[in-house]
This record gives sequence, structure tokens and C-alpha cells, in this order.
Amino acid sequence: MKRNIWLFIFIGVLSAAIGAYFSTRRLAPEAARGSAVEGLLAQTLPDAHGQPTNLSVWRGRPMVINFWATWCAPCVEEMPELSALQAEISPRGIQILGIGIDSAANIAVFASKYQITYPLFAAGASATALARAFGNQAGGLPFTVLIGRDGVVKKTYLGRLKMDVLRSDLSLL
Repeated sequence: MKRNIWLFIFIGVLSAAIGAYFSTRRLAPEAARGSAVEGLLAQTLPDAHGQPTNLSVWRGRPMVINFWATWCAPCVEEMPELSALQAEISPRGIQILGIGIDSAANIAVFASKYQITYPLFAAGASATALARAFGNQAGGLPFTVLIGRDGVVKKTYLGRLKMDVLRSDLSLL
């Protein structure tokens, strides 16, 4: 009887370890496809005021791309910090862009309510495909991408940003 208990405990611990390993492997962002930046810059998306904007206007500029949604609590929590960061990094020519996985109407209401200081765009469901091209196979939010002036993805983050880490990583741009 005692032997069976130890066997069940061993199997339980082993199962938990295997589950933990595979869950972290599944959620870790993969490397961005080479065409991900070009695919993003080829988009024309409505901004928070409903005006269509061709994202290619930011070609050749270092960018922080933040995929988010109005219904995503961690996304909403980090947006005031990103607004403050935009004011801080703007003199260095770095641009933050928010790509919303939501409707243009919801993003317009949100932008007005929270006074976000960087451009927000409504990509709807197509934002998920864009994020996947950057390696976000899990589809988790928020998802943030650092893109250098050279158009190369420097780093990706899945989940709520740690602003001190992001500030440090901006040196990669």
C-alpha cells in the first residue's frame, strides 16, 4: 500500500514537471518571420479617430509595437506607462504604436477616456495574424515588439511589460 502511494506521488510530480515545461515552451514567443516587419508596414489601419493611416510612414524609424485590447486588463494597466515612456523617448526618435485587437469604435472610446499619447490603431482580428508573424503563436496579450531603425526585430515580450527592462532594452534600437 505504501509503495502505491509513492508511485502516485512520483507520477504526479513527474506530470506536473512535464506540464510546466511544455506550457512555458508553448507560451514563449518564437522568432519573428523575416517578413513580419514588412507585413506590418504594409498595413493601412484606422487610427483612434477613424482616419486610415498607412503604417509605412514609420519605416526607417525605431519602434515599439504594442499589441493590446481594451478588454485585456494587463494591456490597459501598462498603457499609461507607455504614454509616459513615449514622452521620454520621443526626442530619441523612437515611436510607440498600439495595435488594437478590437473594433475601431471601442478603441476610439478608450483613447478618448484614457488620453493615450501615442498612436493607437484598430486592426481587429487581423492583429492576431500580425502578432503571430512576430512570433506570438500563443496569441497572448499584451505582446510587444522592438523594431530597430534597420527594420529588424530586436526583442519581443509576451505579457505585461516591466518598464525598467523595456527602458534598458531600448538601447538595442
